Amino acid sequence: MSTPEFGIYVPQLVSDYACLRDLARTAEHTGFGSFWLFDHLAAPGMPDHPALESWTTATALLGDTTTLRVGALVLCNNFRHPVVLGRMATTLDVISGGRLEFGLGSGSIAEEHRQAGLPWGGAGERSQRLGEALEIITSMFARERTTFEGTHYQVRDIANVPGPVQRPRPPIHIGGVGPKYTIPLVARYADVWNIPTYGLREQRRLTELLESECARIDRDPATIRRSHQAVLALAANEDELPEVRDRARRHYGAAAFGLDEGYVGTPEMVADLLSERAEQGIDAVIFMTGAKQAEATMELFAAEVVPRLS
Repeated sequence: MSTPEFGIYVPQLVSDYACLRDLARTAEHTGFGSFWLFDHLAAPGMPDHPALESWTTATALLGDTTTLRVGALVLCNNFRHPVVLGRMATTLDVISGGRLEFGLGSGSIAEEHRQAGLPWGGAGERSQRLGEALEIITSMFARERTTFEGTHYQVRDIANVPGPVQRPRPPIHIGGVGPKYTIPLVARYADVWNIPTYGLREQRRLTELLESECARIDRDPATIRRSHQAVLALAANEDELPEVRDRARRHYGAAAFGLDEGYVGTPEMVADLLSERAEQGIDAVIFMTGAKQAEATMELFAAEVVPRLS
């Protein structure tokens, strides 16, 4: 059993880019391998709260760091045409020297699409659009020219030169646990399957579904790494734990955060839980924390949790 890789997800709910830049640099020097953002047109549920656009922010962060990998969990396919996105991703991978993590999803908030006049549709339609987009983008990553004829997108001999630095391609992350639409896309296109915290309880059943889908398309499921995203609320000791738990409940109490399956505790408690998750086949953990707590949390994690895992 190997120790999982660790990333940090800090929702960019700030008006000052320097704050995120400093947090990304802290992540880099404390040993976190990756830094993650959300991709929404405004802060979810808080449209008047300051928030920075994800792709622009990711570009700046890669320019302001040297080893850190950066991505979004996940980019919304409906915001950018796949050819444009493929060119953007390739270019950013080149500029960053191969440090792009490429997450893509079908969209999660209908209201922001309605407000912006962007197509939404049902889950099946959005998944079909996502599948076509992934087919185009993976082809662009692999080839100098791409042609594709689909229901939603038509591409004719589009060039993508130079190609990405990472070979065979920047890692493609697909998140979710839906058996009808998401798992088949994971099997066909993902390099990393991001399992939301709420999906961990069904990981065994979902893994069986993924393996079955991989067998259907003749893909080795071992080529798909498993990550999961979860809240991290770290208390330096038992005395601080009640306050840390209360704060986490206030900020991340909604069911979508799956706080009860997250990482809330002292360094020893969190290290024990990470060891359990590694035994369950989790290759990487992406911790979610707010910008105000992120620096102290990363420093404490590096000093007190990581040594307990070695």
